[in-house]
Amino acid sequence: MAVSVDGGGKEELKTQFITREGTYKMTLSEYSRPNRVGSYNNVQQSTSVRLSFVTVPDPGGNGDRICFNVGRELYVFIYKGVKKAADLPKPIEKKMYKGTYPTCHDFNVKTMSPDSVSLLIGFSTGQVQLIDLVKKDVSKLYNEERFIDKTKVTCIRWVPGSPNSFVVSHSSGQLYVYNEESPCGTSQPHYQPFKQGDGYTVHTCKTKSTRNPLYRWVIGSEGSCVNEFAFSPCGQRLAVVSQDGFLRVFDYSRMELEGCARSYFGGFLCVCWSPDGRYVVVGGEDDLVTVWSYDERRVVARGQGHHSWVSVVAFDPYTTTFPGEESVDRTSGDNSNDCNSVVDTTCYRLGSVGQDTQLCLWDITEDLLRQPVCSRTRSGTHNASFGSGIITTTANTSSATNKCNPTTTGNSIHNRDKESLENNVSTPPPPPPSFTQRLAGLGGGAGGGTGGGGHKRNLSRSVVGATHAQCDDPMRLIGTGACPRFDECPLLEPLICKKIAQERLTALVFREDCFVTACQDGYVYTWTRPPNTGSVAQHIAAAASPSNATVIAVGGGGGGGGTVV
Repeated sequence: MAVSVDGGGKEELKTQFITREGTYKMTLSEYSRPNRVGSYNNVQQSTSVRLSFVTVPDPGGNGDRICFNVGRELYVFIYKGVKKAADLPKPIEKKMYKGTYPTCHDFNVKTMSPDSVSLLIGFSTGQVQLIDLVKKDVSKLYNEERFIDKTKVTCIRWVPGSPNSFVVSHSSGQLYVYNEESPCGTSQPHYQPFKQGDGYTVHTCKTKSTRNPLYRWVIGSEGSCVNEFAFSPCGQRLAVVSQDGFLRVFDYSRMELEGCARSYFGGFLCVCWSPDGRYVVVGGEDDLVTVWSYDERRVVARGQGHHSWVSVVAFDPYTTTFPGEESVDRTSGDNSNDCNSVVDTTCYRLGSVGQDTQLCLWDITEDLLRQPVCSRTRSGTHNASFGSGIITTTANTSSATNKCNPTTTGNSIHNRDKESLENNVSTPPPPPPSFTQRLAGLGGGAGGGTGGGGHKRNLSRSVVGATHAQCDDPMRLIGTGACPRFDECPLLEPLICKKIAQERLTALVFREDCFVTACQDGYVYTWTRPPNTGSVAQHIAAAASPSNATVIAVGGGGGGGGTVV
């Protein structure tokens, strides 16, 4: 897959690029399935390659482990990072599955030790498997007969701080909380309501003895896929993104909704928390990166740089800086709006990858995110100035700042022009808006993304909320803090945007000395950082985080999904 450029050719793949802190380079440390010839099949094309990392205590310094899935296979390698090339013929673990395929996985960092490394694996037919990379005899199956849920597992996470609890989301739009030590029932579970709120309901099983699932969360519209969820760094909050186009942020232990945001179009596909837990970033089918403030419970910025769906967003804790700290070394410091060498405001580094095969890096300063709610500047002549990651407008005539009316419609442009004429100010016609901007001005809840990619032929439909809760009513949210119009919040531009793969990108993980990407064809690449970049903010990451192939056969078991044995 290649991206056309203005010259009519195809954009060259980048193996290195320069940012303010120096040069990032792709290393020889490439991971993939050992036998790649003729291995690209229909399953591999339909499932995303995911990455999981864990660091096991090891006196020799070889404790890093990487897990990734490719098609029907799952691999675990010793991760050598930027030091040495990968030893592909010698995986620690290799599993092949029949009748199903792995979709996601997660290591248990709470119980991890030299004697035990627990790994959860979710599957396309709804089952969940627990294996131990050290204790080979440990293997447990959950939802084996698919009585709990028959749909694909979309995301799986251990609950932060818990040695045996984990959460699983499905494309059915439901989250399940499991206990590793509790059994699953031998029949269809019966549920009773436990707690209910705007756009969600929590159930427990009707049973005399404790069994899995402990809780069932029904999120959003019935049947609207939960695409991903993420725990906050403190482990107390849970952010969930769904195909109905909503971000919902919960207090996990209290099971209460604390805030929400709405996409311009389509579903939100990915979500992450800032290292300090103050911001949630989401990406999705509107091609945008959206920043939501937990403190203010509103969208505070959007980023426009991708030309297709945004598949992964991730903060880089090693280049994020806080007031009073020294930032990473910069190679060009002539822009006064850039993150300074000694910062007086928080500067977040965000990364995103998408189906356009592009990697985007964003520098987001907190003073930008603290701009007033729904403020709009009116002026005679607007000059677009492109600074460090933000597109702003400046005026050469007097200006007035108004509070935005949440009920403003697409006629706001006409009203602004009329008011300018009444004040004898000549206003030139604005540049043609992008597709997303036109949707926003129309109160768009349906339409397409900003980019010109071929993905528009295959845009999935957003399911309109079935409940009567205001948080689930997309049209009532247009123009509010949950979904401000395009001109009602800052618009970011990426620090860099580079094509780094031939196939759509599906994973992005930042590490101290590198970052790691994966794409749909099963290639995992390591990008080394500039010298001294990762040593500045090591404590930020610490504070943020509270051989033979085994053939797995899947038989009948409830409508063709079967059991994993």
